[in-house]
Amino acid sequence: MDTGSRTYTGSRRDPRVAGLAALAGLVADETRAACLLALLDGRAWTAGELARHAGVAASTLSEHLGKLVAGGLLAEERQGRHRYVRLAGTRVAQLLEDLAAQVTPDPAHRPRGLRATTAGSAMARGRTCYDHLAGRLGIALTDALTARRLIAPAPAPDSAGAHPRSSAETDAAPASAPTDSQVPAPDERGTGFALTEAGMRWFEDCGIVLDPAGRRPLARACLDWTERRPHLAGAAGAALCRHALDAGWCVRIGSERAVKVTARGERALAELLGVDPAALC
Repeated sequence: MDTGSRTYTGSRRDPRVAGLAALAGLVADETRAACLLALLDGRAWTAGELARHAGVAASTLSEHLGKLVAGGLLAEERQGRHRYVRLAGTRVAQLLEDLAAQVTPDPAHRPRGLRATTAGSAMARGRTCYDHLAGRLGIALTDALTARRLIAPAPAPDSAGAHPRSSAETDAAPASAPTDSQVPAPDERGTGFALTEAGMRWFEDCGIVLDPAGRRPLARACLDWTERRPHLAGAAGAALCRHALDAGWCVRIGSERAVKVTARGERALAELLGVDPAALC
């Protein structure tokens, strides 16, 4: 007998198999998928709102929500007669963002009618992606932050799985050692983007509060499903989005995730980052 063979019934079965299959099953339903994507706006929805959005009866939706809550994808709270649900956290949002970015929209399901087309255009122009900015707005901000070396591409781990050392960790810095505006914080490496020292100062000067000791990465790349390019996510992306909304740089429009830049926002982004208002159209 070949005792070294791997089977799905023996003791060597990966303990994550059942959990992964259960997770995939939760997402592999169009009604539940519609709810999860809607909740990527970062807000809490009532069960009734989600039922109307998904086009199903309230009783049907309630059963689906129960499965998503039990599976750890949604968190719920009750206020009086209303039941509110939201995504369980940033890790769930990241999972959904990454999955959605792999999906190519079906040409047969293009928006029909002026209202649907206008809504789709608004979402492509600017939207929230859970708690950060996406669409052409998110890409324009990411490009501007990168051009000013406020964020930088994060080096990938080396072949041994360890991250490259910064110049401060070497015995003697090379003649072409990067400046402090180019060196990413060590805990940011491997996430796609890294917030530089200059970037940390920029956020502080703008009054945008960051929590470097938080559990989530300060900067992370999120693949934009309309632009097919990465935009800034992570704690820095969330803080920038929150500040943009609180300061009136952006306002939400419609009933979904779309946002638009205000005249005040155009002036602020041009002054602080040199963003051309034409890039936001």
